[in-house]
Amino acid sequence: MSADTAKIMDGKAISQEIQTELASETAQFTQETGVTPCLAAVLVGADEASEVYVRNKQRACERVGLSSQLHKLPADTSQKTLLDLITELNNDPLVHGILVQLPLPAGLDSTQILDSINPEKDVDAFHPENVGLISQGRPRFLPCTPHGVQQLLDRCGIELSGKHVVIVGRSEIVGKPMAMLLLNRDSTRGPQAANATVTICHSRTTDLAAITQTADVLIAAIGKANFITADMVKPGAAVVDVGINRTAEGLVGDVDFDDVSTVAQHITPVPGGVGPLTVTMLMHNTLIAARIQTSNAAVE
Repeated sequence: MSADTAKIMDGKAISQEIQTELASETAQFTQETGVTPCLAAVLVGADEASEVYVRNKQRACERVGLSSQLHKLPADTSQKTLLDLITELNNDPLVHGILVQLPLPAGLDSTQILDSINPEKDVDAFHPENVGLISQGRPRFLPCTPHGVQQLLDRCGIELSGKHVVIVGRSEIVGKPMAMLLLNRDSTRGPQAANATVTICHSRTTDLAAITQTADVLIAAIGKANFITADMVKPGAAVVDVGINRTAEGLVGDVDFDDVSTVAQHITPVPGGVGPLTVTMLMHNTLIAARIQTSNAAVE
């Protein structure tokens, strides 16, 4: 690789750094309260990628000092059976966070399922109540992938305040919440990691490259392999690749890594970029959930 190659933002290393901090915070919380934060994961069907993700989350729980449960259900599970399980977990005082692994098998209404999770146990921050709180700048939980991206950029020394961020993709999981986090006046890392000017692009955007070329920070989250190329990137920009695409050559992101590395100043790899941080921020939310529920129980 040439001398002008972009600096890699190592999500794996930063994830380990945050997990070390979380392990210390969790140990202190458990010592003070006698409560071990618990994450319950629900996996429906036998999707190989989902099983890998759930295993990674369970291992991360162990590293940070959280307890975890795995509820595996067959692919032909009915909507009622799944809703009954979530009701059971909502009512279990030993469970602080509930994660329903997506995608769910065909025939299940994922919106109804996610809406049925107690908002105080919704550690993915998908519930409408939690999304509303984020939009008002007073979040209970932050969505894991956008929060991970924010942590990554700040810990790599990339200031966002006053900068132009272009997000390619408008999903409910990444694009929209990412924009809200970066638009807010403050963040978990301070105001320098927020206060950005944000543009969201999508499949109907006209002359996409003309917009992405203006980005100080470009975040790709569209699910198209190697879609972002060097001619779409402003020289010296930071490029964050949220995409994970399975191809014949293996896992690749939404960014053509080798091509874009010749013009960007900072870039995330796939794998080893944003992915590890998504899991780590889920641990962060589970600890917050345990704090909220323990505090509420004390008041009652």
